[in-house]
Amino acid sequence: MELTERLQFDHEDRRDIYDHIEAQGTVRADEARRALNLDPEAFGHHVTVLRRDGYIRQEENHLRVAYQEESVEHHDAADPAYTIRSAKQSDLSGLIAVIREVAEEGVYIEAETVADLLDHEEVILRHNDVQSRMVFVATVGEEVIGWVHLNLPEMEKLSHTAVLTVGLLPEYRGNGIGSTLLERGVRWADERDFEKLYNSVPSTNESAVAFLESRGWVVEAIREDHYHIDGDYVDEVMLATWLSES
Repeated sequence: MELTERLQFDHEDRRDIYDHIEAQGTVRADEARRALNLDPEAFGHHVTVLRRDGYIRQEENHLRVAYQEESVEHHDAADPAYTIRSAKQSDLSGLIAVIREVAEEGVYIEAETVADLLDHEEVILRHNDVQSRMVFVATVGEEVIGWVHLNLPEMEKLSHTAVLTVGLLPEYRGNGIGSTLLERGVRWADERDFEKLYNSVPSTNESAVAFLESRGWVVEAIREDHYHIDGDYVDEVMLATWLSES
């Protein structure tokens, strides 16, 4: 199932089953059935239909949303060698730790918001009628070292836009990994007909502004004194990039 695909269910119980699985990330089938108080035979039938329609996958006794598999990019010639791939539920703790470490530099408030949301919901990928998000991670070996996060509005009037955050652990910067992460997120959005991406950072994060501007992003607005950081009021720099026409 494409993360941008419109959800359509022809039975309310199937919507309830999907929503429960989507909210959990992964869940045991028997626990989902009990939580929804469904008859075993009816539950089994609805799960079969949801699997047939490409909404969920079943692995042994666990159910999860059947997101489309994204290609894995191996950069073996780089130093260090790294991989960029879509985030998995098992990446949750490592991903949150990386985002928080970057956010603790005090110059990326949007990243802190993403970390808080992931920590609260305990689910990485989301796709429901209210919100959707896509996350790619950069890894060295099995260690998550960076991310690109796309928040995808479900409101029709904003459905052509997405909010992007991207970050990398300090010790891995300067090797092109951040650029590759950004390009992966932008390409994913472009291939799915998004027209515009946004990113906002405090004005004190001059390196992030320069990084994005060097890759074609433009400053669209500045909100004065929007943040209060370490006792000082700091402007918010709102950047955007238009994607190519499909």
